[in-house]
Amino acid sequence: MIDAAPRRASGSLFGLAYGDALGKPTEFLTVDEIVRRYGPTGPRELTGNPALVTDDTQMALAVAWALHDAPALTPAVVEPLLRRRFLDWAASPDNNRAPGMTCLRACAELSRGMRWQEATQAGSKGCGANMRVTPVGLLDVDLDTLAGLAQLQAGLTHGHPTGLAASELTAYAVRVLRAGATLAELPDLLVGHAQRQRRVYHHDWLGDLWQRPGVTDPAMFIMRGWDECLAVLARLTRALAGPDDGGDPCRYTGEGWVAEEALATALFCAVRHADDPVTALARGATTGGDSDSIAALAGAFLGAAYGMAAWPADWATRIEYANQLTALASPQD
Repeated sequence: MIDAAPRRASGSLFGLAYGDALGKPTEFLTVDEIVRRYGPTGPRELTGNPALVTDDTQMALAVAWALHDAPALTPAVVEPLLRRRFLDWAASPDNNRAPGMTCLRACAELSRGMRWQEATQAGSKGCGANMRVTPVGLLDVDLDTLAGLAQLQAGLTHGHPTGLAASELTAYAVRVLRAGATLAELPDLLVGHAQRQRRVYHHDWLGDLWQRPGVTDPAMFIMRGWDECLAVLARLTRALAGPDDGGDPCRYTGEGWVAEEALATALFCAVRHADDPVTALARGATTGGDSDSIAALAGAFLGAAYGMAAWPADWATRIEYANQLTALASPQD
């Protein structure tokens, strides 16, 4: 077992970027194509100088900078900062990494000054909701604030209740791993958290987002999200209890294009390969689904558990946005 090292915030943010970079070239390939290109163990080395990431890391940095700049972590303060960072990302010439259409459409509406509850893509629960939430999990805040921040940053673009719930679960996973929980304990901890939060709607953070046709109250709205998360966590638990043939983990917990599946499939990789973080990232990148997001979340979890000791030392100078990752993680370490 890797020693639980300090610098867990750095380990988590850099781990997200490392997984993103390893999964970037495999995202739209089949497993057979990935194996032909990289061998049966998948991609295990960063390539390029620097090794390029995708919109997953770019948007995680946007969230992190918004939180960094916030003089207070309240809805009124954080929402305009998130909005500005998301719009800056949308307009950036570096936003050329196959960004998700949900984020682009929501940002187009946000740029017109619309209320975010109206600008959001209400039917989308894509993994763009939680691929960027890791910085929230690294904050030293109470659980209500963590939940509100995680769901707000998701809700600006992805208004589906499952996107909100999966984002909170992802941030909570980073939080408890950084606090000392083991990867083996994590699935049960997430099930317990989801059950406790199942009827909790954060009015202060979400406002009237819940008001949809056929929805009679806020609890009914958010329960749908938590129930979908609980269903995929049950699939994860069954998969982890059985043998592992080393194949595509998407067969067990989904391809990761939607938020709850990205969380569960990343957890599968992280838990199965808790003693070998680079193998966990390679496993996430060797999937027939959203490989960069799956590997990125696996990296965030492993880095939160083990710190920078999880990763090859020379990777920290070779990854894109290394200076920003260092600057944002340092106050939390």
